[in-house]
Amino acid sequence: MSFPRADRTASTMGGVARLASRTWQEAGGILVVPLGSTEQHGPHLPLDVDARIATAVADDLVARWRATGRDACAAPVVSFGASGEHAGFAGTVSIGTEVLRAVIIEIGRSASEWTERLVFVNGHGGNVDAVSSAVRVLGDEGRDAQWLPCEVGGADPHAGRAETSIMLHLDPGAVRLDRAEPGDTRPLSAILPDLRRAGVAAVSPNGVLGDPSGASAREGESVLKAMCDLAWQRAQRTSS
Repeated sequence: MSFPRADRTASTMGGVARLASRTWQEAGGILVVPLGSTEQHGPHLPLDVDARIATAVADDLVARWRATGRDACAAPVVSFGASGEHAGFAGTVSIGTEVLRAVIIEIGRSASEWTERLVFVNGHGGNVDAVSSAVRVLGDEGRDAQWLPCEVGGADPHAGRAETSIMLHLDPGAVRLDRAEPGDTRPLSAILPDLRRAGVAAVSPNGVLGDPSGASAREGESVLKAMCDLAWQRAQRTSS
C-alpha cells in the first residue's frame, strides 16, 4: 500500500527543518547529522560546546540547501563522542572511537534507506578518526555520505577565545566569564606529543588550550559565519 507524501514545509521547529518534528511521510531529502561531544571546556564553558557548534553549522547548511529549493533537515545531535583525551575532568563522557564509528555507520545504513544524501557535521576533533572511517565504509557500500568539519583558520584549540566567542554569540547565559582564564597557550604542535601521551590534563590543569581573554559575541558571530561558509563551500565541492 502506498501513501501520499506529506508537505515537508510544515515540519520545522523555530524556523529550522528538523527530522524529529517530521512524520515518516515527510522524511527524505538531505539529512544533516551533527556530531558533538560531552566533555570539559574549561571552568567557564558548558560541556556541550561541540554539540552546540555542530548543531549551529548543521542548521545553517540545512537553511542554505532549502533556500536553493532542495529538501534538507537536521537530525538530532549525536552528543557523545570520542573524548578520551579529556579523561580526568568531571563531566566528560567518552564512548571511544570504535563505538562512535559503529554508531555513525549504523545511522548511515539506516537513514540511507529513505534519504538521498547524508552529511555528518563534526564539531569535535577527537571524532575525526571515527567519522572519516565510517564515511569511507558507507561510501564503499554505495551510500551517498560525506562529513564536514566545524573549523576556521587561526582559532585556538580548545575552550579559548574562538569557542568562548561563539558561545557568547549562541548562548551568552551559558558562559561563566567570571571564571574564564588562560590555559596552555603554546601552539598545538608543541603540546601534541604530551596530549597524545597523557591527555589535556597533562598540559592544562584547567582544561583550556588557548586564552579566552577578549572573547566577544560579535567576534563569535563572525567566527561562526566563517565556519559555516567554509562548510558550505566544502559541501558543494563534494556534492554528487
